[in-house]
Amino acid sequence: MNLKCIIVDDEPNAVNLLELHIQQTTEWQLVAKCYNALEALNILKNNKADVIFLDINMPKLDGMELAGLLPPDLKIVFTTAYAEYALASYNFQTIDYLLKPITLKRFLTARQKIETAFIHKGLLEATIPDSDYLFLKSGKTLHQIKLSEILYFEGEKEYVRVVTNKSEILIYKRLKELTEQLSPPFTRVHNSYIVNTGHIDKIQDNHIFIAGKCIPLSETFRAPFMELIQPRFL
Repeated sequence: MNLKCIIVDDEPNAVNLLELHIQQTTEWQLVAKCYNALEALNILKNNKADVIFLDINMPKLDGMELAGLLPPDLKIVFTTAYAEYALASYNFQTIDYLLKPITLKRFLTARQKIETAFIHKGLLEATIPDSDYLFLKSGKTLHQIKLSEILYFEGEKEYVRVVTNKSEILIYKRLKELTEQLSPPFTRVHNSYIVNTGHIDKIQDNHIFIAGKCIPLSETFRAPFMELIQPRFL
C-alpha cells in the first residue's frame, strides 16, 4: 500500500530510526521529517499526508497540542517514551501508540494496523451492492438475508459462517474477501471475525459480546474498530 507519511520528532536519532523502518518494510512515501510542531504545520499547508508519526514531548508546541490542530482525515501514530499519555491519545484520530525505542517488530505491528485502517476507510467503495439484503449460496441453495439481521461472520478456513438471530449459514468464501467487500456497520475485529457494530451488546476488555457470543478483539484490528464506534460514545 502506497501511503504518504510525515515524521515529527525533536530527537534526530528517533527520526532516523523511524525513517529506516519505513524504508525497509513499506512502500510508503516519506513526505517530510520535521523536528518541531510548527515546522510540521507549515509542511502540511502545502503537502498532503495520510499518516503522521508524532512525538509528544516537544518544545513550544507538544504533540497533543499539535494533534488538535491537524485535519481530521490525517491519521496519527504517537511516538513517545512515556506510557501515561496512551489513553488521552485516543481522543484524536489515533491508529497506534508506539513506545520508544521503537523496535522493528513493534513497527511491523503498527504498519499492519495502519494499512488495515486505510482498507476500512475505503470500504464505502465496496463491491457489495447498495441494498438491504443479500443472496447467500450454501450448497445448491440461495438464501435471502437482510444485512441488518446479520450479527457477525465467522471464518472457518475456506468457509464463512453467517450468523443471525434466526439462522447460521455456511458459505464458500474467505473472510478476507468479505473484509474487502463489506462497508460499515460491518468491521473486521479478529482474523476469524467480522461483526455488525449495530448488534454489539457490550465491549469488555478485549472481547465483544453479541447475542451471548463472546468474540475476541485483536490488537491488529482494535484501532480501526475503536475509530469506527468512537462517534457513538457518550
